[in-house]
Amino acid sequence: MTIIYAIIMFCLLIFIHELGHFMAAKACGVKVNEFALGMGPAFFKKQKGETLYSLRILPIGGFCAMEGEDEESEDARAFNKKPAWKRAIIVVAGAAMNLLLCILIMVIISMCTGTMTTTIDKVVDGSPAAKAGLHSGDEITDIDGKPVTEWTDITTYISEARRQTRINIKRNERRLSLVSELSQTEDGRQVIGIEPMRTHNPFIAIKAGSINTWNMTKLMGRTIKQLFTGEVSTKELTGPVGIVYAVNDTAQYGIMYLLYLTALISLNLAIVNMLPLPALDGGRLLFIIIRQFTGRAINDDMEGKIHLVGLMLLFALMIYVTWNDIIRFIVPIFN
Repeated sequence: MTIIYAIIMFCLLIFIHELGHFMAAKACGVKVNEFALGMGPAFFKKQKGETLYSLRILPIGGFCAMEGEDEESEDARAFNKKPAWKRAIIVVAGAAMNLLLCILIMVIISMCTGTMTTTIDKVVDGSPAAKAGLHSGDEITDIDGKPVTEWTDITTYISEARRQTRINIKRNERRLSLVSELSQTEDGRQVIGIEPMRTHNPFIAIKAGSINTWNMTKLMGRTIKQLFTGEVSTKELTGPVGIVYAVNDTAQYGIMYLLYLTALISLNLAIVNMLPLPALDGGRLLFIIIRQFTGRAINDDMEGKIHLVGLMLLFALMIYVTWNDIIRFIVPIFN
């Protein structure tokens, strides 16, 4: 089942990415020669109009082959004949689709699990909150004079409090101010013994899914920065083998955790693809911008060769990452 889950995940993420390029290319009038899912020899082919659709034996990639993408072409509908803004849209579309998929999955998770509100669902018997007089259904408006807009505000303010905290609530249209003592959990966190009420409102889920995606993006941005500065070793990078093991570990906890992992990898694919490096979508976008200012100083063949070198370096990096994954995950099994 782990292999099946991993294959489904890889195929979904790659299909969505390449579908973004494909739809943008068609919308911008670019000729698409082939749309393929997978790599290696094709086991299924179907010609429809000008485009060949194919499925290939290795579910670890895919491509949207456009006329004039990496070489000179005199076809009026070639990629290299289109205005810069259209080429930019096509290049960015793949990462945009992965980003949208991440947001959609995070919204689905929020809808299914519910989004935490600032209203109390349960007060633990004998807890500081119960002794202070807090009840289920109380809506917390501020803590120690600091306004509360989401549940994380409550946990943050309680963790910063000393000895006791003043909690202002709204109960049946009445506003009350209560003082609660604090207690500590085994891991040292300060709590008062309350649990949040969750809502399955779709509009709140959309907001929560977008916020969670943004928080994940900031975290990934910091990690990429640390990779370039050396604060994080390249040995920490994970490739397909590591992802399969992550799928195996995550699947044990249920479908919601698998969905979260899928969203995380989809966002990672979007961000990494937009890095300004040759062969990546970000590198292609950078060349579109540069060539707007340099004119014919860089031609299509020259750019294609640079992307080819970048692709070879990416394959070398993939081999390095896969080897590290084998050492990290597979070798210990035999020891």
